[in-house]
Amino acid sequence: MFEDIHYVVATIPRGTVSSYGAVARAAGYPGAARQVVWALRTANALPWHRVVGAEGKILLPGEAGVEQRMRLEIEGVRFSGGRVRMEECEHYFDEKVLRGRGRTRRTTEKRTSVGKMA
Repeated sequence: MFEDIHYVVATIPRGTVSSYGAVARAAGYPGAARQVVWALRTANALPWHRVVGAEGKILLPGEAGVEQRMRLEIEGVRFSGGRVRMEECEHYFDEKVLRGRGRTRRTTEKRTSVGKMA
């Protein structure tokens, strides 16, 4: 499980973010947002700062949260108050994310006419 999550997080491009829940779904584990948190704690050299809470909220406390925001701002991620502007900066995973690992993700999300997940 953690290996799949690490793989998905590594695919999030610079200047974009994804939520813990979206990463879990893309890795094939819908409903496992908490496991994404644990997987990121065990990871080395991953763009951990590109994973935020639902609706773009930084959930890390204290200095870790300040560091996450600073890293995101350096990459060009835009904020409105204390939240990432998800409508501008959210990364949407496609079906090919896990094909390199011999799997495709299963999801209940549907694309809207503008290509975003509904």
